[in-house]
Amino acid sequence: MRKQHHVQLTPEQRADATAILRRGTTAALSARHARILLEADEAVRRPVRGDREVAALCGVSPRTVARVRERFARDGFAVALAGRPHPGSRPKLSAAQEARLIALACTAPPAGRVRWSVRLLAARAVELTELPSVSRELVRTTLKKTGSNPGATSGG
Repeated sequence: MRKQHHVQLTPEQRADATAILRRGTTAALSARHARILLEADEAVRRPVRGDREVAALCGVSPRTVARVRERFARDGFAVALAGRPHPGSRPKLSAAQEARLIALACTAPPAGRVRWSVRLLAARAVELTELPSVSRELVRTTLKKTGSNPGATSGG
């Protein structure tokens, strides 16, 4: 299979990819892609490696190597490492809407309840019509991001 996309890393890119592998705390996907880019690099003085050879060295399929090479050639080094942001990953709530949801969680719970549950908060948020339709998971992750704890007592 003929290579269509060539990888020639700059010294800075090579240093960044090496640092990712040395660090050991990055996401597995980023580390794998960094290793693929380093092994596929044509700028170093060694014979040029094909997709199959790089795949064998990195423990991935040749198609994965081809996709990483293509992403590097098309979108650049950063996107080849981490990937492109997904279109649906934008925040579902604005900062004002998040603040309203947090304020609602800090209010007294409905009659007959000791505390707010995530389901109750999601249902109440939709009833208020100040917030769009929200799922329980969105309520949970929004509240988890905050350091607020309405049940905590103040003082030491």
